[in-house]
Amino acid sequence: MTRETYGLLNEYMQSQMDDAAHDREHIYRVLYNAVDIASYEKGVDLDVLVAACLLHDVGRREQFANPTVCHAEVGAEKAYDFLMGHGFAEGFAAHVRDCVLTHRFRKARPPESTEAKILFDADKLDAVGTMGIARTLNYKGQVGDPLYNMGPDGIPSDGAGDTVNSFFHEYKFKMERLYDGFYTKRGRELAATRKKAAEAFYKALLEECRGPYIVGRPVLDEMLNGEGRRGRET
Repeated sequence: MTRETYGLLNEYMQSQMDDAAHDREHIYRVLYNAVDIASYEKGVDLDVLVAACLLHDVGRREQFANPTVCHAEVGAEKAYDFLMGHGFAEGFAAHVRDCVLTHRFRKARPPESTEAKILFDADKLDAVGTMGIARTLNYKGQVGDPLYNMGPDGIPSDGAGDTVNSFFHEYKFKMERLYDGFYTKRGRELAATRKKAAEAFYKALLEECRGPYIVGRPVLDEMLNGEGRRGRET
């Protein structure tokens, strides 16, 4: 791929990035992860891979405006139309489209080509570890989801049994399950190095969220019941 072609794709990508959790730096991290993984694989079409990495989230704007829209589906068609409109071969554009279409974490539509599998793994690397946590918290703030939901016992839920979106729900239902879904050996190795830090962060954050309810709330109850008056008067 020439610098001119890279610049064309990069410029289009940047024009489509509105979401702070899926900004151009996310795209670059995915791209850099992808070329790292590709260096351990054989027969990779690097031109297709680079194009797919740069264009894989161009449908995010549409999904952010309407959460029922799948950004991978919209982005695949946008990528294909852009490439065809700029003189790329149909086979190349179709291959990139397929990579973009299957990069999302969905069991019903797994990636098939080597390039699609590398893109999938590279994108998921940015969703694991503490980077994944930071990006998830960023995104949850943008869409207005809470950090946690309350359990039936009046204590913040760990997310495991939740049906309402929150950070802890996202962690239990998606983030902690990502580590077993990598397709490449290099991707699995890189993901494994990030797992412990994410688990430790989740555990510490949950304890800090629950602590005030467990320790402070009984003190308040005692005070409101009149048992704390003596402490106030002295």
